[in-house]
Amino acid sequence: MPILRVKEIRDIPSEERMKRLNELRTELLRLKTMIKAGGTIENPARIRELRKTIARILTIENEQKLGLGKAKTEGKKEK
Repeated sequence: MPILRVKEIRDIPSEERMKRLNELRTELLRLKTMIKAGGTIENPARIRELRKTIARILTIENEQKLGLGKAKTEGKKEK
């Protein structure tokens, strides 16, 4: 299950997104450091979730910077 869903990321303001991005990066760095130090982490899948969520946030930021975010959703047909 993702930490943040795409819809949730799109709904929060850009400043809040950047704040959340920094928190996620810090947590990822902490987990990677624990592994490098020879320790074990409780949930190894958390690293993958963090990486994917960071990528989602960066993708949405770039879409909005380029003005592509709304164009993708407006062109879709409803079922």
